[in-house]
Amino acid sequence: MHLPLNALRAFEASARHLSFTRAANELSVSQAAVSQQVRNLEERLGVALFRRLPRGLALTDEGLALLPTVADAFERLGRGLERFRHAPEADVLTVGCVSSLLVRWLMPRLPAFQQEHPWIDLRLFGNNNRVDLAGEGLDVAVRFGQGAWHGVHAVPLFEAPLSPLCSPALAARLQAPPQLARETLLRSYRSDEWPAWFERCGLAPPLLRGPVLDSSLALAEAGLQGAGVALLPAALFAHELQQGTLVRPFDTQILTGRYWLTRLQSRRDSPAMQAFAGWLQRQCAG
Repeated sequence: MHLPLNALRAFEASARHLSFTRAANELSVSQAAVSQQVRNLEERLGVALFRRLPRGLALTDEGLALLPTVADAFERLGRGLERFRHAPEADVLTVGCVSSLLVRWLMPRLPAFQQEHPWIDLRLFGNNNRVDLAGEGLDVAVRFGQGAWHGVHAVPLFEAPLSPLCSPALAARLQAPPQLARETLLRSYRSDEWPAWFERCGLAPPLLRGPVLDSSLALAEAGLQGAGVALLPAALFAHELQQGTLVRPFDTQILTGRYWLTRLQSRRDSPAMQAFAGWLQRQCAG
């Protein structure tokens, strides 16, 4: 049975006050409106809820039976709505992030962020480091590079040196860096990484023929499968290195950039942006 909420409220208030007039004052409506609401409810239920007396109202047996149910329902509804009265309005924060960092570093820390900032409605979008802050509607983006992007304010987070990583079986064939020239060298879209690594070793870079993959996650998976050797930020794959599913055959590493928190220079910080930036910098410092 579908009963009008206003009619139930009029009945509950009238039953508490045993007066249509006092109920009308509480509900900020006319006495006639309350009386009519109650009468409509009685007609829907097919019973009389009140006895109309010369000096007020008295509940009938049916009214006495209905009152506890209606009063309890309004009390529970009030308690349920009360928590929204003092809750801060959710502040949506849209964040872009390099997929490898998002999956391997940021996501494990997100529960702590949400616990500290429950008022922030966080929206996360992974990417392969190609970011259009304005076009993608991002408030901020965590990206890798030198920190020099036109029209972008960039805050340094942490460095991410690159090291060769590969499967244990492939690593067993490698005793010295020159032997890498015989192996498949997995490449990212940054074509200068392998040449820079070989130069750090004092070697001329070999002709690179390995497949090009667009994320560190894909490169790591290819390395796990034995498809070749990948240059990766070892810090993001510490678990695989500890488990021995990935191996670092040589200690030589190169630094080609770092991670940065970026936003458009034209964009003013919102409270959510400030909170996320402060939290992220504390996580990086730790």
